[in-house]
Amino acid sequence: MNIAVCIKQTPDTTTRIQVADGGGEIVDDGIQWIISPYDEFAIEEALKLTEANGGEVTIVSMGPARVEKTIREALAMGAQKAIRIDCESIPNDPGVTAKVLAEVLRGRGFDLIFTGRQAIDGDQAQVPGRLAHLLDWACVSVVIDLAIDGDKGTALREVEGGSERVHFTMPAVIGANRHLNEPRYRNMRGIMKAKRIPIEVVQVDAPAPQLEITSYSYPPQKGERKLFENGASDVAEVVRLLREEAQVI
Repeated sequence: MNIAVCIKQTPDTTTRIQVADGGGEIVDDGIQWIISPYDEFAIEEALKLTEANGGEVTIVSMGPARVEKTIREALAMGAQKAIRIDCESIPNDPGVTAKVLAEVLRGRGFDLIFTGRQAIDGDQAQVPGRLAHLLDWACVSVVIDLAIDGDKGTALREVEGGSERVHFTMPAVIGANRHLNEPRYRNMRGIMKAKRIPIEVVQVDAPAPQLEITSYSYPPQKGERKLFENGASDVAEVVRLLREEAQVI
């Protein structure tokens, strides 16, 4: 089984993001970069499938040279190959990302392509579907359980208020969700092995983006807190403030 896992380098959730003067971009200095957490579920599921059925896992990521650190973290989990699609910055437009990934991955003989359900920075959740459409493959996203039998697959995916079971034929794109598995830790042996794996660097002419982020801004400051200490006698005042000031009821 030949599987690709598309991962994205994102800021750690504990990073304090700084907006550059003018609001046009995020300051990269001081950011701790990680594998987007949903992508770790994708890596783990791909590794489990190849361990059970044979084959290999290829990590694929877009971005400048700094992305290779994140790629090697994925390789340390047990993947065998890696591709970095070279570009000055990671695209904000999921349409561009999907088109570039499709160009690189098409024709390489993959049976499955895994992604996370969404990246934790943009939260757009569009790449799995867009990529599958461009490849003319089946697609199932928000997957919390997966079974493969030959060239057939069954996936359980979360939907609003419940879950949905989907049957598909490979090749397919799978968008991994939390609860699909428990990603393994990187051990020293895996880390040392990952350092020796060559990363294929490819150049692709990316299409012009149709989505542009014009500015970044911080969320509004929270208002002054009010403390109520009189129990039930304060209920009427709390309700009034929620209705008139906070306007949440």
